[in-house]
Amino acid sequence: MKVQLKSVTRENWEEALALKVQKQQSNFVPQVAVSLAKVYIKPDGDNIVYLPFAIYDNEKMVGFIMHAYDENTTNMYWINGFIIDENYQGKGYGRAALTEMVHWIANRFTICKEIRLTVYRENENAFKLYKSFGFLPTGDVYGEEDVWFLPII
Repeated sequence: MKVQLKSVTRENWEEALALKVQKQQSNFVPQVAVSLAKVYIKPDGDNIVYLPFAIYDNEKMVGFIMHAYDENTTNMYWINGFIIDENYQGKGYGRAALTEMVHWIANRFTICKEIRLTVYRENENAFKLYKSFGFLPTGDVYGEEDVWFLPII
């Protein structure tokens, strides 16, 4: 399966806001509106850049993913706010989107040596996806989430 990552813009932001996960998953990921707010609020500091993307299957928006990074580092390249809409889960979109995001980061930032993300232990689907993709636990905890990393060789 092939998906496309397209910037969230004034043309598609309302559609992105309508994305939602299943009710039992709602505590595991921020709403898209919260992720988009981070672009302007910069809660992690002025040196962090946030890039929000809509995930598309052809012309159909199926999810959202955001990349946050500090370009002056080798390990501060994060994937966050990652959701697949409840209507499209279980169809391979998560893995396809993760593959696209990892390739995008690695190709754009040659200094990047690892990509990080956080995951709730109770989020079994995400946990399995990240583990099968090659992400490894750092041993660090951010809030209530475990921090994982993917080495970029």
